Amino acid sequence: MGLRLYQIAVWAYAALYIAALALLAIGTFGLFGQERDPLAGVFLMPLGLPWTLLLDDVPPAEARWVAMTAPLANLLLVAVIRRQFSTS
Repeated sequence: MGLRLYQIAVWAYAALYIAALALLAIGTFGLFGQERDPLAGVFLMPLGLPWTLLLDDVPPAEARWVAMTAPLANLLLVAVIRRQFSTS
């Protein structure tokens, strides 16, 4: 039961990450008739915590990429932790 609930939570997090990336693309490029929005990536920030808090020392050009991939790092870390605990 515990691993099943854990798996649902991981898939929900992955779905939120994909939705945030889609909103970023839609807002950045003005797809589907939307106006361009400079705050289109705001939903990626909380998904990428704590890594997004370390963006102070990163130049702005690289900070965008770090903010986009920080949730992926969290997702991979959670998957590794799940694999470690499921085998023991």
